[in-house]
Amino acid sequence: MSIVDSDLYLRYVIGQLDPEKLHVSPERHIRCNPILAQCIRDARIPPIELEGPFALSELDPEHSKEMIDLVTRGYQRLWEINSEEGDRDVTDYPLPEVRARYQ
Repeated sequence: MSIVDSDLYLRYVIGQLDPEKLHVSPERHIRCNPILAQCIRDARIPPIELEGPFALSELDPEHSKEMIDLVTRGYQRLWEINSEEGDRDVTDYPLPEVRARYQ
């Protein structure tokens, strides 16, 4: 599985997964986490429409907007990481504001 399909690395990049748990957490495809995947707004992944209490349409509009922004930027960061050549330091993967929290 490519990093651009990784729910594990998406959660890490956006700060929902502690760096100390990255190496022991199970992997799954982004689309296997529809609650998070519904927040991605990028032409490289088909949109997911979720129904029920966790659908974006059921959440506070401001919170939904913030989640869409964060998760979309995280997904786009995965594509940046994927396009980099050579060895990469996993501590550089998270979004800037997430890295700042870890320091």
